[in-house]
Amino acid sequence: MESNAKWRLACQVEDVPSDGGACVSFGDEQIAIFNFSRRNQWYATENRCPHKQQMALSRGMTGSTGEQCEPKVACPFHKKTFSLVTGECLSGDEYKIRTYPVKVKDGKVYICA
Repeated sequence: MESNAKWRLACQVEDVPSDGGACVSFGDEQIAIFNFSRRNQWYATENRCPHKQQMALSRGMTGSTGEQCEPKVACPFHKKTFSLVTGECLSGDEYKIRTYPVKVKDGKVYICA
């Protein structure tokens, strides 16, 4: 995490669909926020899929993979899949996305970016 990173109000809890994602903007940066309501967990990543440079990850399909049930998102256009924990590409490619810490307090979602 960058030294100038700080907690920022991103949205209200109800702005992000259950078991889905939404996009927020901070200046010229788009960040995808994911609500894994079935697991009571939240994640945030950059919204840009590095495969074709499209701002689309917030609209991707979420799920989990492997024995550890690692949370993931698949790009809605080309199905490249990324870990929501590490940002690593789970599709066998060397792509990686940035991830951000998330906290929820009093019905508000904050990200550290």
